[in-house]
Amino acid sequence: MAPARIGVVTGANKGIGLAVVRQLALQYPTSHIENGSFLVYLTSRDDTRGKEAVASLEQELQKSKVLATDGGATEVKHHQLDISDSKSIKTLADYLKKEHPDGIDFVINNAGIALEGFGNTLEATRAWIPTLKADGRIVNVASISGALNKYSRSIRDRFINAEAVDDVTDLMEEFTAAVAKGTHEADGWPSAAYAVSKAGEIAQTRAIAKELKDDGSKILINSCHPGWVVTDMTKGKGTKTADQGAQTPVQLAIEDIGGKSGTYWSDEKEVDWTA
Repeated sequence: MAPARIGVVTGANKGIGLAVVRQLALQYPTSHIENGSFLVYLTSRDDTRGKEAVASLEQELQKSKVLATDGGATEVKHHQLDISDSKSIKTLADYLKKEHPDGIDFVINNAGIALEGFGNTLEATRAWIPTLKADGRIVNVASISGALNKYSRSIRDRFINAEAVDDVTDLMEEFTAAVAKGTHEADGWPSAAYAVSKAGEIAQTRAIAKELKDDGSKILINSCHPGWVVTDMTKGKGTKTADQGAQTPVQLAIEDIGGKSGTYWSDEKEVDWTA
């Protein structure tokens, strides 16, 4: 029998992504979307590491009795996904459409991107939309680094007023060109490309939300900051555990968020990313 609920978590073989899968399994039984069996796809670039992560998680969750093999509702499967590879994105999207023709419930985009991967994130998001149920959700894990407090007023205003994806893409291309010329800081951009990529991700999320709403879609897409989490990316520094960092992405995927779309969240509440 087909699972009642289906989700995908990208970049999930370690760190925040793995914690998100763990928390989905633990929180699903009491969640807003609970409706029977639950299938979660844990994706990773490396097949071996992804399968090892699933095996480790299954062993870890035995005591909680949340997995189907232990009498619970959740099953975790691995699927390969390299967010920087168009073919890999298409392979997963095609697989989801074939295996789950009635659609899946959500995708949590956790796979990390640098500035040069901005287009891949957009491509992946576009690919996930047709795999979703009519009321499905997409959650983009961004960062507080994407806040607009380190930009010139004119660039900040352009981010705020970016209503179309093309508007955001133009900003990303403008930054890339300024970096190539060595003028980006003088032009009003922050020095860190990572910060700009995250601002782009948040703005892109807002633009896609508007696009979906204008098309009459009920799909919700939001972005969030997991917090300063102790992971490889923060070199072991941070103020939150990975499981604490997983709370907001999980909330946006499986809890009642009042139909919010195009918003940015941190610490389990909507916050202003423009300040």
